[in-house]
Amino acid sequence: MNALKQERFDKAYLRMAREWAKLSYCSRKQVGAIIVKGRMIISDGFNGTPSGFENCCENDEGDTKWYVLHAEANAVLKVAGSTQSCTGATLYLTLSPCKECSKLVHQSGIVRLVYIDKYKDDAGLEFLEKAGVEVVQIPKIEV
Repeated sequence: MNALKQERFDKAYLRMAREWAKLSYCSRKQVGAIIVKGRMIISDGFNGTPSGFENCCENDEGDTKWYVLHAEANAVLKVAGSTQSCTGATLYLTLSPCKECSKLVHQSGIVRLVYIDKYKDDAGLEFLEKAGVEVVQIPKIEV
């Protein structure tokens, strides 16, 4: 796929991830993820509590509860429970991954990450780049 066409698809998938983020019940930050393989969406996710837990992500002090799952973790876990595989896929995120999630992303076989905003700690991005994952930031996504 040529670069201009790839950028158009990247922006479209990022817009979808941004819409998916709106499904999160988290107050502090809503994050969305879309996993695409062969121009087919194979998974999606947003940050939130595990199944069966209340839909409140923050404690009384406003801190995120330790058991809240990140959007990319939810998306990868959804693939793990299906017949699909992340091997060779692209992950679209509204926020770059943390250190813990970057290990999950790499180990799942994802080869490309496209994101909008940078997380406060860029160690996850550095890890993915060192692991050979193509990392692309597209900071301005129009509606």
